[in-house]
Amino acid sequence: MIKTFTIGFTQKPASHFFTLLSDAGVKKLIDVRLNNASQLAGFAKRDDLKFFLNELCGANYQHLEELAPTKSILDAYKKKQMGWEEYEDRFLNLMEQRNIERLVTPAELENSCLLCSEHKPHRCHRRLVIEYLQAHWGNVNLDVVHLI
Repeated sequence: MIKTFTIGFTQKPASHFFTLLSDAGVKKLIDVRLNNASQLAGFAKRDDLKFFLNELCGANYQHLEELAPTKSILDAYKKKQMGWEEYEDRFLNLMEQRNIERLVTPAELENSCLLCSEHKPHRCHRRLVIEYLQAHWGNVNLDVVHLI
């Protein structure tokens, strides 16, 4: 059983965000956002995250843009040009085209946490990434905890 986590940074003060990661024993944060340097991200900008993760949690940072939706898919969803079901379908197809199950190994997810912006995982691509990998890795069992 591989223990892995997901987290979104919105609706969380930095103190809560980093306490959740530290208390869970996260050793690596895998950033699955398309844009990891936006000024809107506050404490969750790439360079700040690298520093805070190391200093506060003893954790590493990795950006895997291949686990993010394309700009066109994300923009269409944000602008309400497509609903969640279409977004989910298009993103699942994109992951299949990219063969993401070959980009990440199960061992890399152990004590790692996928980061996105959405507060909860229900309508977030980080949940879709985990579910896709679980389905495509066969005998690998992921014990997934969504940190909220």
